Amino acid sequence: MLVALDVHYAAHAATTAAVGFAAWSDEASILEYVTRSDAEPAPYEPGAFYRRELPFLLEAVTKVEERHPVEAAIVDGHVWLRAGEPGLGARLHEAIGARWAVVGVAKSAFAGGSAVPVLRGGSRRPLFVGAVGMDVHRAAALVRGMHGAHRMPTLLERADQLARGHVAPDRSKALYSSPG
Repeated sequence: MLVALDVHYAAHAATTAAVGFAAWSDEASILEYVTRSDAEPAPYEPGAFYRRELPFLLEAVTKVEERHPVEAAIVDGHVWLRAGEPGLGARLHEAIGARWAVVGVAKSAFAGGSAVPVLRGGSRRPLFVGAVGMDVHRAAALVRGMHGAHRMPTLLERADQLARGHVAPDRSKALYSSPG
């Protein structure tokens, strides 16, 4: 299973979404997981974003992995900040014991970063793709080929919308749901 992950923060809580799908080109999810944590998120630190987001991502992938083997996770962020400097994706890869690949899809470049710019749809603004556990150019091609006519692939957008509470999880696909 492939799983897109996203976290949205409120003042004193975080909502995490995981959207599972079978193939990179899939239009629809086969699994949706949404949970809200009232645990105080760590403060945002530039260059250390993983400290804030990693605990929530680990909880989500643990729940998904209990039921389905994971082939790769796609995170909203960078895998590498600069050459050899791990970002959120590399930290997740390390935390899960390098059992599967992690692909990062960021909406903005990281100064001095090594992510591959990917144009999708008619957008003139690229996404920035990084990877660990898989060749970065292969990851970029897979993200480019994901379903959706716009800059953001359909299922990555679905994870974002679920985390923000803009849409409800599809109950027929829900692994577990406890949004606040």
